[in-house]
Amino acid sequence: MSVLFCFGLGFSAKVLAAGLKAKGWRVIGTSRSPEKTAALTALGYDGHVFDGMAPLSDPSVLAAATHILVSVPAEDQADAVLRWHAADIAKLKNLKWLGYLSTTGVYGDRGGDWVDEQSELRPTQARSQRRAEAEAGWLKLHAEHGVPVHVFRLAGIYGPGRNQLEGVRRGSAHRIVKPGQIFCRIHVEDIAQVLEASMAKPNPGAIYNLADDEPAPPQDVVQYAAELLGLPVPPAMPFDEAKLSSMQASFYADSRRVRNDRIKSELGVTLQYPSYREGLRALLSTLQS
Repeated sequence: MSVLFCFGLGFSAKVLAAGLKAKGWRVIGTSRSPEKTAALTALGYDGHVFDGMAPLSDPSVLAAATHILVSVPAEDQADAVLRWHAADIAKLKNLKWLGYLSTTGVYGDRGGDWVDEQSELRPTQARSQRRAEAEAGWLKLHAEHGVPVHVFRLAGIYGPGRNQLEGVRRGSAHRIVKPGQIFCRIHVEDIAQVLEASMAKPNPGAIYNLADDEPAPPQDVVQYAAELLGLPVPPAMPFDEAKLSSMQASFYADSRRVRNDRIKSELGVTLQYPSYREGLRALLSTLQS
């Protein structure tokens, strides 16, 4: 039996896990609290607590894994999974694939220019710097111990319950305009599709960008969401006048376009949602139902 072990069975990982479980895979996953872990168990997964502050209470549970997905944030010091379980993972005999979910934030600000997997890493945010360091740690584990590591750099993730339709409907979405600002996105179902394609065609040491085909200004996405809902389009608000938290403002510090050619040419992926338009239209039907 194929066994997926997810460090961090959250928003993105759950879509992959549900698809694999339906195909007969066993799925083991972690969450930060006993309550959330119990919720995973209720969904039919083998849940375990892992909060990053200590190792798994029973590291032997890793032994069954044929595939591992690391989907936890890089903390202030280091990647928690590497910190506590690098040695355990390096010893696994049946491991065929390990995926580390990183971010396109590692490329930093490019003034709207294009980047690909060969581009130099220039993270401008502390959280992106930690991701770059974690990537290096995982790739070192591959180089030194032969662990079948694959790195996936994710653009902004959206999907059911986490999209601009929800914000517009709540009245919390704003069309903040910063000249030249470009964001890239990826639908959560396309993330799962790419991960499955990589599992079917492992290439240890590979790095993949996960973004759709159409980088776009954020205000365009809000406008399209409002039009789909038949609601008034929020007025444009200059970035300098927007009252953003420091976290919200930090996302506007970087502007880049992310190439996704490799997932297509190497993994044969055809995106289900090649732009925010297809993605939001599909999510609209979910909202209506």
